[in-house]
Amino acid sequence: MIRFYWVIFISLPFVIYYICKAEYICRHEDRYSEKYRFNVAKNMIKVVKRNAFIRTKVYGRNRLPKDGGYVLYPNHQGKYDVLGILDEFEQPVSVMIDEKRSRMLLTDQFIKLVRGERLDREDFRAQVRTLDRVSGGLTEGRRYIIFPEGGYHGNRNRVLDFLPGAFKYAVRAKSPIVPVALIDSYKPFEVPSLLPVTTQVHFLEPLYYDDYKDLNTKQIAQLVRTRIIKTIEDYS
Repeated sequence: MIRFYWVIFISLPFVIYYICKAEYICRHEDRYSEKYRFNVAKNMIKVVKRNAFIRTKVYGRNRLPKDGGYVLYPNHQGKYDVLGILDEFEQPVSVMIDEKRSRMLLTDQFIKLVRGERLDREDFRAQVRTLDRVSGGLTEGRRYIIFPEGGYHGNRNRVLDFLPGAFKYAVRAKSPIVPVALIDSYKPFEVPSLLPVTTQVHFLEPLYYDDYKDLNTKQIAQLVRTRIIKTIEDYS
């Protein structure tokens, strides 16, 4: 957490600026395009990466679907995961996050900018509404990041079991599933050091609807997890 507190301290003027700017933008949504909002979020990411001495190597950009909506399913390692992935996109990408975690200062503003979905794990009806919104968004061409592990407590480069329910969103919309392997993404904010750190993001071959239409969500979860584990073993 040393790097986390360091980047907050050293970036305090930027933090205050972006919190105020994000809140203003979100109160006047009709004045700002989604692309503009996304670019503001990306600028926040660049400040964090620069001031925290973080570099991310990205592989497999050419594998990403060219058109339409899809879901990115990464393994989960820490607070940096979303930042490492989103910074590689030119067009808006949203993210699903736990309702309670999403209310933290700065995280809340970031989620508002990228039109993130907050998942209430204690309210089944709210979960159904989230499923409807995300599935509808995928059909309209939106892209989402969903973490099927559900948490990152000491995961590091070890991949925990995937929750089959996380794949209902893609299945319902019949959208492509993009496995994403994160390597060393825990190091920026979990390792007690301020030395420069490098993480890896690997976009793997997508699963299209025809590839998984005969599988249930448990089988899909296992298939995606296996591919991610194989990539981590090959590159870490």
